[in-house]
Amino acid sequence: MCHAFLTDSRFYRFLFELDQDIARQVRTEGCPCGGALHSARYPRKPRGLRSPLDASYSTRLSFCCANDGCRRRSTPPSVRFLGRKVYLGVIVVLITALEQGLPAKRRQWLIEALDIWPQTLSRWRTWWRETFPASRCWQTQQGNFIPPVKIDRLPDALLKGLRGIDLRQRLCQLLLLLAPLTTASWSGYLRVRIDPQKM
Repeated sequence: MCHAFLTDSRFYRFLFELDQDIARQVRTEGCPCGGALHSARYPRKPRGLRSPLDASYSTRLSFCCANDGCRRRSTPPSVRFLGRKVYLGVIVVLITALEQGLPAKRRQWLIEALDIWPQTLSRWRTWWRETFPASRCWQTQQGNFIPPVKIDRLPDALLKGLRGIDLRQRLCQLLLLLAPLTTASWSGYLRVRIDPQKM
């Protein structure tokens, strides 16, 4: 099942469309100083996965205030990029979720296929166990899960706790839940909804 996600170009296109929806919302709100926001994308080189990605994954959507006295950057939340991590958010989520129940041989195949260093995987596990549970994002969302999500089972328990007809839908919901963590330059409220018909 994981392999299908990692090679489905339509899925990555859908994630880009979600990012565009979020970016439109941020741009419409404008800069806190009242200035208009102009496009100021910056380059990204996601590691580990190249074949299903198109040129849209070579940049991160971002804006810069048009007012000369401000010029503040507003980088919208993203469902594609998990902050400064060089791997795509979908890979960070799926690999750490799958790793909890993967046989050693399958785990090693994924690590080699995606060119993930064991130290990187260890950092991701630490992020899920320590950084994410302490985040304001999780503190405001954790009460929505019944039964409560076990921190030592993240992100797998979180994926299983979300509603959706399949893993693809639950994964999109999780990436949307994580989106506020992907930027420090915007602190609004996301009003983006996932339309299953577009998936």
